[in-house]
Amino acid sequence: MTTLWLDASAGMAGDMMMGALVDAGAELAALQAAVEAVVPGSVRLTAAPTVRGGIRAVKAEVEVLVDDPPRRTWTSIRAALQEAALAPDTRRRALAVFEAIARAEGRVHGVDPERIHFHEVGALDSIADVVACCEGLRLLGVDRVVATPVAVGAGSVRAAHGLMPVPVPAVAQLALGWPTAAGVVPAGHHGQHQDHPAPGHGHPAHDHGHPGPAHAHYEQGDDHPGHDEHAHAHRHHHGGGHAAEHAAGHHEQGGAEGPLPGELCTPTGMALVAVLAERPGPQPAMTTRAVGVGAGSRDTPGRPNVVRVLVGDEDARPAGSDGVCELAATVDDLDPRVWPEVLAALLDEGAFDVWAEPALMKKGRPAHVLHVLCAPGRADALSTRIMALTSTFGVRRYSGVVRDVLARDWRTVAVDGHAVWVKIGHRDGTIVRAQPEFDDVRALAAGLNRPVVDVLAAARAAAEEAGLRPGERLG
Repeated sequence: MTTLWLDASAGMAGDMMMGALVDAGAELAALQAAVEAVVPGSVRLTAAPTVRGGIRAVKAEVEVLVDDPPRRTWTSIRAALQEAALAPDTRRRALAVFEAIARAEGRVHGVDPERIHFHEVGALDSIADVVACCEGLRLLGVDRVVATPVAVGAGSVRAAHGLMPVPVPAVAQLALGWPTAAGVVPAGHHGQHQDHPAPGHGHPAHDHGHPGPAHAHYEQGDDHPGHDEHAHAHRHHHGGGHAAEHAAGHHEQGGAEGPLPGELCTPTGMALVAVLAERPGPQPAMTTRAVGVGAGSRDTPGRPNVVRVLVGDEDARPAGSDGVCELAATVDDLDPRVWPEVLAALLDEGAFDVWAEPALMKKGRPAHVLHVLCAPGRADALSTRIMALTSTFGVRRYSGVVRDVLARDWRTVAVDGHAVWVKIGHRDGTIVRAQPEFDDVRALAAGLNRPVVDVLAAARAAAEEAGLRPGERLG
């Protein structure tokens, strides 16, 4: 299992995480292509080496290329993500982060998340950060994320409504259930023991009323929130009126520990941690194969202004296998119309696979046996979810299940000028199986008003023509 450990003990912002992922090996051009698929011609990503506190790091930047970007709602951002030619894992993660953002802002401002509008420039910044980070995780083959407690800062920040306390309301909503500190997190204070996941985290979207971050503070006389994360408008105010220009997630002064004035964690940064990380904790026992360091805008005294990521393998299982947990529950009184929603909800919660088998109980009563495959660290949360979604009084747990798996990759093929993702299973670089992504096929068939079987056949033929066939080497 490939794990990414994220060190946000000095603060957290989307551009800092992006820089760390690029430094760890995620190709910048691939991140740009993913962002381009969502907001074509709107932003340019750059990354350059720099130094923070004597430490080499990579500074990622988002350059907005349009003078008058359209206002964006959560609904329009969701549609753009759903329609873009993104890898399924990237799309799923990005949708989850933005859903958290919309829920948090809706909670803060007391409105339906569907009504949340994002500041024009801030929305492009946030889309670029979120999509690039989610694509970076995919490119690095990350199966799960573990993160430190997050340093959020202290003092206040001037926003459209005047002075806002730090952490700003959206960050405070996101941070519910996640350990945070006003200043840099001291060494040794890394949250829960690694075998005990934090409640409410590690799944794509939560419904705890503390969703994510972003740029959605209501502006004066306006019904639309707006807050730009990349230092376009804010100024921090500390104590006796000292003001410091705001740069997303970057503090200005202070020692290595203790409260630091200013905003150390941006809303998007907190969203990425709260949604994508499975649990808080110290670095797991793993064989590290890549290290990335992402820089903030300022070179602050006393502590490098960076986010670090370590990418590695948590165990020494043979290549092509991983350790999973299987959960099972027998249910004999659930309305059959509810089962599709149960399966979908468990997948959204982070299960690897979910299925139900018909069974006959000891008294002759028909039933279903629900099976869930998941990472061991997700077993507690998924077991609780099973009992909430069904009528079962207990869930069986089988630990140490070994699953032989093919390594996976993704390529796109063209069908009538439209991109369709193809999932490739390979072993030692030799293709074993290549299948068009069915959700893409179904959506394209609906758009072209053609039968699904015809579009599926065309996608398979295109994959064959592209050399994506069993026995071929993966290029």
